[in-house]
Amino acid sequence: MKYLKLLLIIAFTLVLLFAASDLPYRGNPDNQMNQEVSMTGTEVPGNYYIQEAYNDAHTPNIVTVILGDYRSIDTLGEQIVIFTAGLICFLLLRKRGEGDDE
Repeated sequence: MKYLKLLLIIAFTLVLLFAASDLPYRGNPDNQMNQEVSMTGTEVPGNYYIQEAYNDAHTPNIVTVILGDYRSIDTLGEQIVIFTAGLICFLLLRKRGEGDDE
């Protein structure tokens, strides 16, 4: 069972490294995420958030406006994922008694 866990962790790490190797470089100004217009011709949301956050929510903190107003459902989903990951870590790393079997 211990080797299966280790094998799963190694496999998951390899999947994450493979996925991260295809990400674009963040500092490149020619990246699509740094453009004002997307490939489909629509406005990129990040630019809209920066330009209109105060006008839409009348809150001076742009991070609060993005997380609370524009992306509230997405933020709730992220919090559920983080809570689930924390719960799984707690269950995996909890201290077991001497009489408990694996």
